[in-house]
Amino acid sequence: MGPASSEARADRADDVLALARLAAEPESVRAILAWLTRRTGGLAALIGPTGTVLATPEPGPDTDTLVTAATATAASAAVELRRRGAPSAVLGGEGGRAVHLVRLGHGDAAGGDEPPYLAVIGPDDPRCGVLLADAARTLALCWRLEEAERARRRVESAEAHSREAALHLLMVGSVPAAQRIAGALGPALPALARVYVIECPVRRRREIAARIDRAARGRAWIVPCPVRSNHLIALVPPGPKGEGAGEGELERERADGLARLIVQRVPECRIGTSAEHPLRDTAAGYEQAIHALAVARGAPLRYAGFGRHTDTTALVSPEGRLWARELLGPCLGYVPPRRADPGPQELLGTLGSWLSFGGAANRHLKIHRNTLAARIRLISDLLGLDIGRSLAGQSTAWLALRLHSVPPSTAETPALPAPARASAPASLDALLSSPAAELWARAQFGPLDEAGPAAVPETVRAWLRADARLPAAATALGISLPGARKRLARAEEVLERSLLRAPSAKYELWLALRASGSL
Repeated sequence: MGPASSEARADRADDVLALARLAAEPESVRAILAWLTRRTGGLAALIGPTGTVLATPEPGPDTDTLVTAATATAASAAVELRRRGAPSAVLGGEGGRAVHLVRLGHGDAAGGDEPPYLAVIGPDDPRCGVLLADAARTLALCWRLEEAERARRRVESAEAHSREAALHLLMVGSVPAAQRIAGALGPALPALARVYVIECPVRRRREIAARIDRAARGRAWIVPCPVRSNHLIALVPPGPKGEGAGEGELERERADGLARLIVQRVPECRIGTSAEHPLRDTAAGYEQAIHALAVARGAPLRYAGFGRHTDTTALVSPEGRLWARELLGPCLGYVPPRRADPGPQELLGTLGSWLSFGGAANRHLKIHRNTLAARIRLISDLLGLDIGRSLAGQSTAWLALRLHSVPPSTAETPALPAPARASAPASLDALLSSPAAELWARAQFGPLDEAGPAAVPETVRAWLRADARLPAAATALGISLPGARKRLARAEEVLERSLLRAPSAKYELWLALRASGSL
């Protein structure tokens, strides 16, 4: 055996080692094709059996046209080789350039998929068959791995979108539809749940979701937030029932224990948790968790639970629901001119999403921002409110949605007789002038007024009068924008509510300000 044969064997060994190293890279298929292009002097590409170009080396800015022409030649050659039924061949291409083709494997016996072809167009060495055969074996494995990873991501994406759809249905009160989706995916939605909102690096979301799932023994419903990429939302059911009067405290301890475990393992996390809610109140639980998250950002423990029960229960009454029904009536009775246009429930869902997320509602609803703007204009015209820019209009619509969604209670005071209602139609001011509403309004601002200094509640009131626009509030107070923002951040700590980030407590505070006659 002569020196030439020994040298050939050494070169082949070097090539096999190089292919093995490239197979370990993140984008191994593209890396191997780039290496083959340099090694052979001809463009290497991966071509599907029907002539589809599946992969090429990363083209440079001056080689796009050449790559396109070469891959077109390789695609025609691959189709011809498939017609012949041969595993490999050297075919003539355009311009007299030979196309070397090797099929990657023999097909998937289980799925019936035809394997692609490795093509090298116009190599410098016309006798490169051994190199291409070695490369084809390695490339076949890498291609299968990348295809499997793409399939896994598609399945994962489909499941995430289905879970997101179930969460969206819960947010708009469509509990039966959400339960049907959850029943297909698993686990079943819990009848009672505490909402967790975890703010964390995007790269850690999967790890945190796995920890929550283990802690809840597979019963938690976990969804990446569709609006904020650094948020994870989890509906965690209560633990086993305890005995005695301390059951509520036990559940609170369990919630704190799970939050503490997460922030210990992932120190970058901040966690807000709600009180326990039935499924129909998932939207309220989410808002509570967001308010708690605002507190957690400045808390030493990096987690917090919702502690202030200052919701709109005091405003719930038959008269309140009557007012809400009258205000939302044009939306509830809206008949879309075209079948593809949004109907009443979709409009109310859009309104709720807009009030919760503002301009980010298009990501929540999965619609174009122009579609969102058109719907907001339509809803404003139907309700006779400026819900696009006016805090007064937004707060009024927010309260109407809340009261409309509250189920009737047998403990409520009966509504006014029909003749009395006809002479005294329901109004927002009438609702806010009741003794219960006045007590509720004082409870909203009470912690601010008691905590001091006076500049903080003064800034909150100026911010509300300026339609929650911070620059206008800072100008009205004669202070800098950072100074106004710092005061509102202090107000968030005192109120334990989110103000600067949606969902915000600004609607409740504006209603409280109007109830107190301070607008």
